[in-house]
Amino acid sequence: MRTIARLNEVYKNAKIVPFDDTSKFVFFSDTHRGDDSIADEFGRNKHIFYHALNYYYQNDFTYVEVGDGDELWENSNFEHIRNGHFSVFNKLKEFYDAGRLYMIFGNHNMKMRSPQWVEKNMYQVYDEYLGTKEDLFPGLKIYEAFRFEHQKTGQELFVVHGHQGDLLNDQLAFFSHFMIRFFWRFMHLVGVKYAASPAKSRRKMHKVEKNYTKWNAETNTIIVCGHTHRPKFPDPGEPAYFNIGCGMHPRGITCLELLYGKLILVTWRVHSKKDGTLFIKRTALKGPMPLRAYASHPSAQRKQE
Repeated sequence: MRTIARLNEVYKNAKIVPFDDTSKFVFFSDTHRGDDSIADEFGRNKHIFYHALNYYYQNDFTYVEVGDGDELWENSNFEHIRNGHFSVFNKLKEFYDAGRLYMIFGNHNMKMRSPQWVEKNMYQVYDEYLGTKEDLFPGLKIYEAFRFEHQKTGQELFVVHGHQGDLLNDQLAFFSHFMIRFFWRFMHLVGVKYAASPAKSRRKMHKVEKNYTKWNAETNTIIVCGHTHRPKFPDPGEPAYFNIGCGMHPRGITCLELLYGKLILVTWRVHSKKDGTLFIKRTALKGPMPLRAYASHPSAQRKQE
């Protein structure tokens, strides 16, 4: 199966990130930051996302973006995205300057797999107020996948966006990019959704999840991804396929925390008090669940090796 082969390939080339039971990571995926226009679905959640970033920065988490952070299919110019969400990128820069930021590219920001593109567009940005180039993420490296490896137990989390093996968003990504950039972007403005996205198709979501669950069963390795926009947090004994969800849901954002050796699926939403005051609240949807509850270990016999 093409999906299994692609995941095996990406796994072998993944960047290894060590962690232990004192580590704190937060995984976000599919925020699809746009240019803050009417077509930018992230715009409605930008204040929630910024508040969440503040929380994780102040509490010493490392930020991990699991693909499609920026919407580069609808928006060809990264500078427009950065200007549209200036405060968010300033906060991400704080994570980066502190050595606490990792990024993965997805299908909608596949341009970031080119180190030359990243250097040209993300190392420095033009400051309209100062009229000069200013550092954003100098020296940033963006990967296709990570293998988070526990330093004591050797247990792994394979972190990948999730489009690998999805025909229209992987092998035919150039066609999907063309359709969105020159057709669906304008249809989007009047409310038409992109038909090839697994986030819009229950059948397609099921197919992606089924293929990734099969990979987990064959390799005995926890897999964490996004792409489908549908959060998934399995119970112990179920296939260890986790999905982060997305940052563009109409009712808030979801993320996955890896905190002191435990996983937690979290949502951030706007709530109201009796006096009508609005506030943003972090809510644990599932977990905390210890990693050891999932029988995944790299020493298990892997079929592809």
